[in-house]
Amino acid sequence: MKNSSKTLIALSLAAAFGGFAATAMRDAVQAPADAAPLAQAAAPTVAALPAAVGTTPLPSLAPMLARVTPAVVSVHAKQRVQVSPFGADPMFRRMFPELTQERINESLGSGVIVDAARGLIVTNHHVIEGADAVSVTLSDGRTLAAEFVGSDPDTDVAVMRIKADKLSALPLADSGALRVGDFVVAVGNPFGIGQTVTSGIVSAVGRSGLRGLGFQNFIQTDASINPGNSGGALVNLNGELIGINTASFNPRGSAAGNIGLGFAIPTNLARDVVNQIVATGEVRRGTLGLEAQTVDARIAQALGLADPRGAVVTRVFPGSAAAAAGLRSGDVVLAANGQRVDDAGALRNFEGLQAVGAPVSLDVLRDGKPLTVRATLREHPRQIAGVELDPRLEGATFAELPERYRQGGLRGVLVESVARGSRAARSGLQPGDVVVAASAGAFSDLPGLRASFTQAPAQLVLRVMRGNRPGTLLMQ
Repeated sequence: MKNSSKTLIALSLAAAFGGFAATAMRDAVQAPADAAPLAQAAAPTVAALPAAVGTTPLPSLAPMLARVTPAVVSVHAKQRVQVSPFGADPMFRRMFPELTQERINESLGSGVIVDAARGLIVTNHHVIEGADAVSVTLSDGRTLAAEFVGSDPDTDVAVMRIKADKLSALPLADSGALRVGDFVVAVGNPFGIGQTVTSGIVSAVGRSGLRGLGFQNFIQTDASINPGNSGGALVNLNGELIGINTASFNPRGSAAGNIGLGFAIPTNLARDVVNQIVATGEVRRGTLGLEAQTVDARIAQALGLADPRGAVVTRVFPGSAAAAAGLRSGDVVLAANGQRVDDAGALRNFEGLQAVGAPVSLDVLRDGKPLTVRATLREHPRQIAGVELDPRLEGATFAELPERYRQGGLRGVLVESVARGSRAARSGLQPGDVVVAASAGAFSDLPGLRASFTQAPAQLVLRVMRGNRPGTLLMQ
């Protein structure tokens, strides 16, 4: 039992396979000197399968893959970074600028052509995040520069465009029709060795609760998904795209490879994100406009609930979809559109996957009695200018905290930018700060931030996280 517990504790998420890895790492993987001796690397002899059983030939995936593989590309991203022997210390970097050198970091991943006429390619956001230049290599060997169209970090979907003729695209299937046990095939460029095909089954659908991966509704598969497969295709036996491969679990980290726990973004989710990015360059999300807390044993006892489950509403913002639907503080949300809601995180994840204007049916307990509340989601604000809240915040722009930060337990809003010489800058506010509370109290998102400034405080104090260090700022 102790060994089992240690294994569970050691299990860590190995995501961001397309994340930037130094060129040296790639060279080390490819270097012949690091290859195992032939005697060690030789595979055990196994019996060959017969070509037929009786008069019936064995089935093959080759005809289907002949249609699929031309639509899967290798993605090569480059990023220029400044490297100093003093690390990120700004003082020493200013004192010894001559010791700072530029280095090119490279990343390898995969992508899927989803529109041949327009040359649209879908990949993971983490594959091309921060890239200065991106190119793709087609299955026929052509390498082309890719144009960035847009991305959505919270679902890890990005869209690129290439200009080329004779492209092949994959048709998108209805991922909602997937069942556990369906056969699937993953196609990508693991470890940069070239296009590779692996197969397996759907192990689970609607998987969520994985730390560090944003809004989640994953397809889980035991098809091998290794570093470099990120952004590649997960297809059904008809050769239709059902998911975008994005992550895998391994207790030894992503570089250790696959152990049969792979995850893919379902096409129904990716399709909506891609359509919004292509049409507007950004993704608009719906929100109920409330704050909620997980129902634990203490809260369940206080509310007279039999089970410590669900998300209890702690605040409903004025003018929100929740207010219009009649939700109240103290209501306990147990399900949304038929999906079980076990905690506040599950409710937030559900909201994050819904479009503006989406109808939502909530199963709620109010004063111990069940009822159904119907709401129409309104647009979630993307950012707020500080001057709209208080003159002392002039020059600052606040944005929603990336969802992967929230899964690490952080709450609040991100300081997206601070104008140089502005009032906010003179008070010490910096880009990248996470504001977790103001004079009126704590908040978890932009609507909460706005609600905290319903009345201007006489003295404005912000509680911030800068890196891993908490602190307070008195805004002048």
